[in-house]
Amino acid sequence: MNRKILFYINTIVRNGAERVMTNLANQCVTEGYEVVFVTSYSVLNEYKLEKSIHRFNLESKEEKQSFIKRNYLRVLKLRKICKQEKPDILISFMAEPNFRSILATLGLKTKVIISVRNDPNVEYRGKLFKLMGKILLPLADGCVFQTHDAKKWFPKKLQSKSTIIVNAVKDEFYDVKRNPQKHLMISCGRLEKQKNYPLLIAAFGEVTKRFPDAMLYIYGTGSCMSEIQKKITDMGLKNSVILKGQTDNVPEALAEADVFLMTSDYEGMPNALLEASVVGVPCIATDCPCGGVKMILTDKENGLLVPVGDKKSLVKAIIYLIDNEEEKKKYSQSSKNRARQYQSDIVLNEWIDYIKSIVG
Repeated sequence: MNRKILFYINTIVRNGAERVMTNLANQCVTEGYEVVFVTSYSVLNEYKLEKSIHRFNLESKEEKQSFIKRNYLRVLKLRKICKQEKPDILISFMAEPNFRSILATLGLKTKVIISVRNDPNVEYRGKLFKLMGKILLPLADGCVFQTHDAKKWFPKKLQSKSTIIVNAVKDEFYDVKRNPQKHLMISCGRLEKQKNYPLLIAAFGEVTKRFPDAMLYIYGTGSCMSEIQKKITDMGLKNSVILKGQTDNVPEALAEADVFLMTSDYEGMPNALLEASVVGVPCIATDCPCGGVKMILTDKENGLLVPVGDKKSLVKAIIYLIDNEEEKKKYSQSSKNRARQYQSDIVLNEWIDYIKSIVG
């Protein structure tokens, strides 16, 4: 009899963790697993699930409720689905879904694997979340971390039954033929405070003083779009920094990139940086917590790392790469040499092996 896996996350909006979970769920179908997928509610522009996946929503639309009421009702609804579907294992991503999954399965035969997808100092900040992270999460049967630094934040009880699995990169990124445009910088990611685009734009403004033909394309959407556009306008960079919006063809965008830039204040395992690295785009990134960036890039070996929030170091790094074609070639080849470990078949096998170790 095929094992049944239930995946649970708040939404499958087009963000990093959501992409990883939907890809994993779709791949599990191809491996012969019966898959149930639960979200708290539907949103526009969702990632696509295989047709054979049975989809549930806990709410017809997002209910605006207090923290306690929201979580209480979602736990009850998730538990009802678990009793109905009887999955062998429930896999959840993100803080609140992780809490709910553990509570919803208490007393049931369903095993639970939670996954921490961001810096726990941020994702589990505040007294209540920190308490639940330290006391409730260790009740899970297993946990997938992305980085060693994130793992260290949690109690030994959870660490002892956990594993570290990096994000997978789709096969299409391995087939990209680069055609870099001279002095074209690319950045991809949600337009949110975490990504610190004001720092990137300020640094790029300094770079244009040395290289007036330099261009910066920023792909993504988010709540900070108007603020970022104002920053671009105020700095007189409307013709040099372009907000490109959401793209369904990231490989094509990366193929044209001369350099990839990421200036986040914190990250889990950043998908955009992984994809750029696999394509072979020379990368510059902030060495931010919780350690995912330095697992992808080794400074001066396959990219450049700069301190978080340090405009001067960022400007220096960008100018250095623009001036040094041989270094760019070196970083590009070194990144591609490392890329095998991110292939979807390898990462999927790591997940399947871990799932089997928990279910038996």
